[in-house]
Amino acid sequence: MSDVSGLEIVGDLPERAEEVLTAAALELIASLHRQLGARRLELLEARSRRVAALAEGGTLDFLPETASIRADDTWRVAPAAPGLADRRVEITGPTDRKMTINALNSGAKVWLADQEDANTPHWSSVIGGQVNLLDAINRTIDFTAETGKSYALKPDDELATIVVRPRGWHLPEKHITVDGEVVSGSLVDFALYLATAGLRQIEKGLGPYFYLPKMESHLEARLWNDAFVIGQDALGIPRGTIRATVLIETYPAAFEMDEILYELREHSAGLNAGRWDYMFSVIKSFRTRGTEFLLPDRNSVTMTVPFMRAYCDLLVQTCHKRGAHAIGGMAAFIPSRDPEVNEAAFEKVRADKTREATLGFDGSWVAHPGMVELCKEVFTDVLGDRPNQIEVTRDDVSVSAADLLNVAATPGEVTEVGLRSNISVGIQYLHAWLGGLGAVAINNLMEDAATAEISRSQVWQWLHNDIVLADSGEQVTRELIDRLVTEEVDKLDGDAADYAEARQTFLDVAVADDYADFLTLPAYERMP
Repeated sequence: MSDVSGLEIVGDLPERAEEVLTAAALELIASLHRQLGARRLELLEARSRRVAALAEGGTLDFLPETASIRADDTWRVAPAAPGLADRRVEITGPTDRKMTINALNSGAKVWLADQEDANTPHWSSVIGGQVNLLDAINRTIDFTAETGKSYALKPDDELATIVVRPRGWHLPEKHITVDGEVVSGSLVDFALYLATAGLRQIEKGLGPYFYLPKMESHLEARLWNDAFVIGQDALGIPRGTIRATVLIETYPAAFEMDEILYELREHSAGLNAGRWDYMFSVIKSFRTRGTEFLLPDRNSVTMTVPFMRAYCDLLVQTCHKRGAHAIGGMAAFIPSRDPEVNEAAFEKVRADKTREATLGFDGSWVAHPGMVELCKEVFTDVLGDRPNQIEVTRDDVSVSAADLLNVAATPGEVTEVGLRSNISVGIQYLHAWLGGLGAVAINNLMEDAATAEISRSQVWQWLHNDIVLADSGEQVTRELIDRLVTEEVDKLDGDAADYAEARQTFLDVAVADDYADFLTLPAYERMP
């Protein structure tokens, strides 16, 4: 299909692929790869060097070489772009047709259209998601469920603003090569959206907006900024038209928030606090440091524990000092038919969103349309008619590196209940992910790849530190994990054989001697 010199598309083309694999999009992919591909690999190698340094006893700290950027009170990010001034409630979800319509119609101010953790990198999903976004912006999208229920878009002025989350720098796109080299999934997702639906967004008075995941340094933010400049110049778009919100969901990035905003300043739309991936990154960063960075059962690690509270306070202060939005974390609850379950969950979500709004966040995430009004109500109680509270500079905050690193002060225990939960949720999610679903409802919660990452990481950490479970008194061993895996799989719907691939994928990364940086990398190899 491709007439771009040196670019090859491997494998069959999904339906309507030609609508997004346009000449302009493919030319941009090739250009981005040739100009940025080598730097991307160098930055991924820098991540490995950091992990090695931490294993040798090093630590994380604010960078001395960028102290002048942090100390300079004069610089600010670009003012809010059209459709991004008021972000009091944002909904997240994959880009399948039903979710696309429901998210845009939900009443949320922003939809995080997810090509990353709530999606799978199956080739049909990569292309299909882009087609759905293009149809949505062109208002040619519709969906009819098996029940006969039809879904259609509300008027444009009632729709959420689309913000696309491409894959992280670590993930490749094996179906496209340039000069014989596999290209970056990040750059593919970015280029396909920018060159098709993104251009239509500009025509409609908005713009191509992005959420950038999994970054670990300001140099990785600089790489994204360079991609934005290349893309805008190639397509004749004024620089600064693209805007990006960065998820601070890795431990190293928490020490470089100012620098990340600075690198992206003409394209920046703020920062977001991502709970599960942040916890996953704590374990990943200090994987060899014994119990010094041990985390208890994941559900007991709330945003109020010392190291998480320090991270949130610093994020709000840093963003507002620079005129940027600070966006809070996810409410993953899915409304239930059980009134008692709903009442307890809504009370918990309300308390969590109230905490965020009081801390100074400008908005927050929900995973289900049924939670939009609650989140909006809580933030409106604080914001009133103001679109945000960027003027709240949190001058009371003083966060040190030691505060961010104070994982040891986290209360809670490691229990068999928590271990079983990690095993069951991890395997259930992988079963769905390998089958093409990236957002999965499990136990009234919307789970995504971040859930699987923290689940398998905790199992690995507890196993490799000979943890004794507080409730059963048993030590976490390979034999115990194997037994619990069998027991938990036997509880699931369907035949145990249906879960064989997911079970093995989970065990491959949960009990291996060496810690795998990302679960999704070996899992992606199992995909066609």
